[in-house]
Amino acid sequence: MAMIFQQVATDRGCQSYLIGCSETRSAVIVDPESSLTDRYLALLNQEGLRLHYLIDTHTHADHFSASQTLSSQLDVPVIMHRASPAPFVAFHVDDGEMVRVGNLKLEIMHTPGHTGDSISILAEDRILTGDTLLIGGTGRTDLPGGNPGELYLSLFNKLLKLDPALTVYPAHIYSNRSCTTLGEELTKNPRLQVHEESAFIEMMNSLNLNMPDHLTEALRTNLTGGKTVAGLIAEAADKVPFMSLAVLANRLQNKDCDLLVLDVREADAFRQAHIPGAINIPRGQLELRVNTELRDPTQRILIYCQLGKISTLAAATLKQLGFDRAIALDGGFSAWQEQNYPVSQPG
Repeated sequence: MAMIFQQVATDRGCQSYLIGCSETRSAVIVDPESSLTDRYLALLNQEGLRLHYLIDTHTHADHFSASQTLSSQLDVPVIMHRASPAPFVAFHVDDGEMVRVGNLKLEIMHTPGHTGDSISILAEDRILTGDTLLIGGTGRTDLPGGNPGELYLSLFNKLLKLDPALTVYPAHIYSNRSCTTLGEELTKNPRLQVHEESAFIEMMNSLNLNMPDHLTEALRTNLTGGKTVAGLIAEAADKVPFMSLAVLANRLQNKDCDLLVLDVREADAFRQAHIPGAINIPRGQLELRVNTELRDPTQRILIYCQLGKISTLAAATLKQLGFDRAIALDGGFSAWQEQNYPVSQPG
């Protein structure tokens, strides 16, 4: 029986893995990343596979997991260790248990240290180590849930006692390599040359690493299943049409009376400068003032803000409130000024 195995990477080094059974065409995706959802769907179609499970090897702190999105989209359960608090996890596993994917058997090892819910997955001649063991390094232990003592035990009492010939596929790779072996890491990984537990713990506690980008948002969304800010804006953008800067400028020049221009920036910013003819309702007051200041729900309303993001959310809100002709400016007031379009600056 041949195992189908596809490795997918982001430009930031995040790794995810599609594992499939060639006989039953069943598949699992390990550590899916939110920017790659279309890629996973294309790979499943290309290989003729049906997704059965999604697995996160741990609660990620540096990127957004696609598990919840794909689970909802494809009606597929998410698997994580029983210590994971994420509410969207449907299938909890623990050390020594097995997940069947068609005729493939994926063995689960609980390998805490980077996080309390970290697992590694043994799949025939290879092991997916999440962020427990990396190429030339290990997972950090200074983020929420990290514990250098537990990492030491996961490495030296579990992973490093396996067959040295096993191919290692981690959740992050910061080089041009795609994998390593346990044997190579045993001999060449600098952190694994520190064999004494207290010295290992001291080493991990003194690394002084930079915090990852999006730490707070990534932990919030991956722990709770909440939405990202980018996700909210993308959902809003799917619900509203847009108008370009050039088209708006042309309509204003031709005195298009059918169009109401609404500035949703704060009042101070509006008073300093705004698009000619615009009225101002700050985004935080929109729902409270809509009935008194936007009386005609059939009015065509173009909404803008400074950068084009808040206005997208505001346009979607107006759509929900019954203003079916609400549209957003493609770009914000900053872009309008950069293009040297007309600006009103009250004296």
